[in-house]
Amino acid sequence: MSLYLFIILGYLLVLTAFNFLRAKRIQSQEDFMVAGRKLSLTVMVFTLICTWIGSGTFIAGAEYAAKAGWSSLWLPAGAWVGIAVIYFLAAKIRTFGQYTVGDILEVRYGKFARLFGAVALIIAFTTIVSYQFRAGGYILNIVTDGGLSVEMGQALAALFVILFTALGGMMAVAHTDLPNGIIILLACCVALPFIVVFAGGFPAAAAALPVQHFAVFSSDFGQYPFLKALSYFLATMMLLLGVQSMYQKFYSAKTPREAKKAVGIWIVGTILVETLVVAIAIYSAAAHWKDLKTFEIAGRVKSEVASGTIRADDALPRSLVLAGELEKSANVKPGQAEGLRADLEKAFGAVRTEADAAGVRAGIDPASVVLQAARDIGTMGIVGLLAGLLLLGAACAVVLSTGMNYLLSPSTNIMRDIYQRFLKPDADQKRLVALQKVFIVILGTCAFLMIFIPTVLHSRISVLRYAYFAYTMYGVAITPALLAALTWKRATKTGGILSITSGALMAVVFELVIPNAFPSVLRQGDPWGVPSIYPALAVSLLALIFGSLLSPKPKPEDLAKLFPAKT
Repeated sequence: MSLYLFIILGYLLVLTAFNFLRAKRIQSQEDFMVAGRKLSLTVMVFTLICTWIGSGTFIAGAEYAAKAGWSSLWLPAGAWVGIAVIYFLAAKIRTFGQYTVGDILEVRYGKFARLFGAVALIIAFTTIVSYQFRAGGYILNIVTDGGLSVEMGQALAALFVILFTALGGMMAVAHTDLPNGIIILLACCVALPFIVVFAGGFPAAAAALPVQHFAVFSSDFGQYPFLKALSYFLATMMLLLGVQSMYQKFYSAKTPREAKKAVGIWIVGTILVETLVVAIAIYSAAAHWKDLKTFEIAGRVKSEVASGTIRADDALPRSLVLAGELEKSANVKPGQAEGLRADLEKAFGAVRTEADAAGVRAGIDPASVVLQAARDIGTMGIVGLLAGLLLLGAACAVVLSTGMNYLLSPSTNIMRDIYQRFLKPDADQKRLVALQKVFIVILGTCAFLMIFIPTVLHSRISVLRYAYFAYTMYGVAITPALLAALTWKRATKTGGILSITSGALMAVVFELVIPNAFPSVLRQGDPWGVPSIYPALAVSLLALIFGSLLSPKPKPEDLAKLFPAKT
């Protein structure tokens, strides 16, 4: 596996040199933020694919697929619908031709909507960047057979993402996305048949996995499976519809026509990649179901020991009880149960103290199931080795591309929506570019600390949970007001500001405040069993609608920039 590491590091060094050269072409803020508005159709298509396909797909989506099976397609399906809607708005967004979604929000709702929107976006996007770093740690840990820790791996991932983004801005992002996007598409197409063969053929999934993996709404979704599935669908759709990284790409296109055409091709590529990743994760889970359950039980037992719920010397009996419960509920099949108990006895047999329990490492983390697939494929001869390398390369590519996309966006908000709008509107171009690079480093460091501090504290880190919070925060705070600004002439300043602030507040309350202040009301991770996007989105929409209808209509001149008079 050291060969994989050397090749990946070599690729990163080549990209570093490439981005140093690209950085020399940057002369203005427009070059740094929107690549001089010169992106071709080909570059547009692949950079849009890389905007959306990130560790949310390869790590969070794979974790979800390993736990819930084919039902996990509810998560990416929301994005597919969102892209279809955006197809009809892409040309209009490019014609508007600004830099951030804040430019749109201010035209319709005023400067404070721009400010509040920027704050919500910075929180959400910094969270997204943080779990890209975590994914990078997983990848480098896998390719070195554990020789490089997840902690060190995520530090290296952070270093390269911050470096590339600060060097070239959108110039670096878009042109790095071109080779990365090609690698991602090729890897997913090539890897699937290999992992199916490794798992034992197409019937292997049904033979190894619980029946709920083939249900429309998996029972693993929570207390209300239908509501949870729809909440994932809505979260991804609302994020996609308003995601600023995508709007920046539209602003970067050569023409409105090319922006619209790129979206049409983008939807095909996204559906293909996300479906293939789910399939790869499912067959990898089928090959390692016992190991995934070992990891799940070990994590639960370690938590119970750390919290004082059970004594350290009761860890083994407790783990065997949990294994029995899984077998009884048919989550583990009889042929897998014996191996599961053997693994748990090996892991917890010598545990006598809390420190012993904390040091237990057992099973396979479901978040790394696609990376495990790459390792498995790599054992299948020379061709398999190349296919495994390609899949690991794709995983690296998504971390790099998505991290860069979502790090550039909030730094653009700081510059355009806060610094230039409120502090120094007449700053010269060189100062603006230099200062944005500083903010990229600051935001990247904040994102790293968001994942580093829980690592140091040995907290359980779920990329899926991080992703869901970020999607919900952005989707309910920004997207309703943004789409209304583009499509609903009756939307007013009052309605827009109320929607942004109330949506963000509700997301924080239901995702952070209630779970930490009132854990007793949680039902399988959700307050009272209801996913947070429902109350947060309802409040945001109601605030937008009633706030607009109860305030005076916008004046014609306020609508002119987004709704020009037809001639």
